[in-house]
Amino acid sequence: MADKNHLIKLTQSLIRIRSENPPGDEYKIACFVKKFFRGLGLKPKIYEFKKSRSNVIVILEGRNNRKNLLVTPHLDTVPAGASWGISPFAGVLRDNLIYGRGASDDKGNLAVLMEAIRSIIIQKKVLGYNLIFAATADEEAGSQYGLLPLLSKGILKPQAALILDADSFKIIVVQKGLLHIKVKIKGKSAHGAYPWEGISAIDIALKALSSIKSEKFVYKKNPYLRPPTVNIGTISGGDKVNVVSDWCEFELDFRFLPGMSASGIIRQIKRIIGKYSKKFNLEIMAEQMPSEVNPCHPLVKELKRSMRKHKIRPRVSGSEGATVLTFFQERNIPAVATGFGSSGCAHSSREYARVDYLCRGAEILEDFFSNFKFDPL
Repeated sequence: MADKNHLIKLTQSLIRIRSENPPGDEYKIACFVKKFFRGLGLKPKIYEFKKSRSNVIVILEGRNNRKNLLVTPHLDTVPAGASWGISPFAGVLRDNLIYGRGASDDKGNLAVLMEAIRSIIIQKKVLGYNLIFAATADEEAGSQYGLLPLLSKGILKPQAALILDADSFKIIVVQKGLLHIKVKIKGKSAHGAYPWEGISAIDIALKALSSIKSEKFVYKKNPYLRPPTVNIGTISGGDKVNVVSDWCEFELDFRFLPGMSASGIIRQIKRIIGKYSKKFNLEIMAEQMPSEVNPCHPLVKELKRSMRKHKIRPRVSGSEGATVLTFFQERNIPAVATGFGSSGCAHSSREYARVDYLCRGAEILEDFFSNFKFDPL
């Protein structure tokens, strides 16, 4: 059973350790987590793939050491910013809310997990599998120094994964894919007074963008996700107001559904732009495939059962944005995300965690860990 006062103090302590990314330095908070688990008799290890970009891993061994369940929150936060009315690193407790950078994303979730494991150890419970705790670096900037190398180097080898990086007790079973594209269009310069003598790259870009925005992409509806989207993130071009622009470039953000392919989207974009110009270059800046797990998977079923037991109505849902779920999909590891943050305040200058959410979250996790089984579907 979670200790409310201990959980509050633990959350406050984590908030008070700065781990903003950028600049990126998780060493101090990793040392705090390592000391916490050493105090419980475990053997945590710190892994770094760049100096001070620290990841903490600890294994709670169970009866069946051939089965590994990974549970992973992250250590870094976005920068605090300058618009806070109170210190973003004080962990102020006010009206059942703990304020501070990372309170909701993701230090509250980290504290909940640490408290749940502490309770299991104090009660001398033995799980039916190995529980792998991995608090990772660099999640807010792509996980290049965190989860990605931990998986690719075989340091983490789970059969299933639970990502603690969500809010309001959501159970995320599907997320959209991501595609970032940069397009550079070439034109022909001329005097602005004689535009017919040139070819405006900006005019071409505007026509192409209008067609892209109105394009009907083929997709299969998903009950947990909105339709695919495209956002024109940046656009620039031309050198001077009285010169026909001979260059224009823009960046597109596509979010697409399971069943769609990045290569198919790229072919459509090339076809559309090709209607207006043959002189263009297309660069893929980032690509992540959609992620999806069967809503009947034991991870989902057991989370729903644990939530109902503790008077929480489960909310199976999808993620419109990219998360680390993709990294597990690529490796055929079933994974879902959940969490106990407060909806709508992450990354804001009023970020907070609700104490009652944290306490209920710790109870749910402890119950989930105690009852989870690697049953076949």
